[in-house]
Amino acid sequence: MVLGLGISLLLAGCDRQSDEKAQAKAIAACTAIPAKVGEPDCSKQGNELPEFTLVDPVGKKLSMASLKGKPVLINLWATWCAPCVAELPQLDKLAGGKLKVLTVSQDMETGKVADFLTQRGVKNLEPWLDEKNELSTHYQIQTLPTTILYDAEGREVWRVTGPREWDDEATRKLLKPVL
Repeated sequence: MVLGLGISLLLAGCDRQSDEKAQAKAIAACTAIPAKVGEPDCSKQGNELPEFTLVDPVGKKLSMASLKGKPVLINLWATWCAPCVAELPQLDKLAGGKLKVLTVSQDMETGKVADFLTQRGVKNLEPWLDEKNELSTHYQIQTLPTTILYDAEGREVWRVTGPREWDDEATRKLLKPVL
């Protein structure tokens, strides 16, 4: 009886319902938990896209829930964060493709964000703001930049804390399953 219960518990932990190749890709995409700085962390994989409304410097609003239907990469950044600023050109280039890239500034002086992006030649990124830091609180962010990838169904795939090379082959491989 005890042996049968033990075997049942062991088998219950195996997931044979999922495609083994898909599982292998997901495991390979996420290195270690906790992940190293700049590497994907899948510990929150499957979480729903939060229902926050962002605003731009002129008052235009964006409901994050409206982003479902297309993969989205959300990047929390600030003008005073050197690694964040260094990523902007790569994220801007990435935003010109199949992936929606949503940069959300954590700056307290929100009026300068649009000018800051314009001065740096950013063409594809919009100056969305998290004026009350509600989004960063939701994500429990302690380090900028932090970037979260969601699939087209609005489910978190992985997140990266700290800077990353967004235009290298390793990142293209990480993004490929959602594109």
